[in-house]
Amino acid sequence: QVQLVESGGGLVQAGHSLRLSCAGSGPPFSVYTMGWFRQAPGRPEREFVADISWSGGTTDYADSVKGRFSISRDNAKNTVYLQMHSLKPEDTAVYFCAADPYRRSPPQYEYWGQGTQVTVSS
Repeated sequence: QVQLVESGGGLVQAGHSLRLSCAGSGPPFSVYTMGWFRQAPGRPEREFVADISWSGGTTDYADSVKGRFSISRDNAKNTVYLQMHSLKPEDTAVYFCAADPYRRSPPQYEYWGQGTQVTVSS
């Protein structure tokens, strides 16, 4: 059973930075494709933010965060990170990490964390 726990959320002013972490446990974390998603207030759907391949060699980003956010992973620590710079009020959301244990293309995320709140004030 894969368990994912996000941390690092909080309240920040626009223009500032935050780094989110997602710690995984269970079967080999290092083979999973990992992704970050977010769900804004009042929105029913979760929006793709970024993902990273099992090796860290391939990353992908939503257009809305390109150039501001960076996804990375440390397989030795079973952790994936989302470094967020130049935050905007529209980045306010609950951020979730997710895992695809089978490295499918496109990824099909089967495991989700509980989410961490990011609030950006103007």
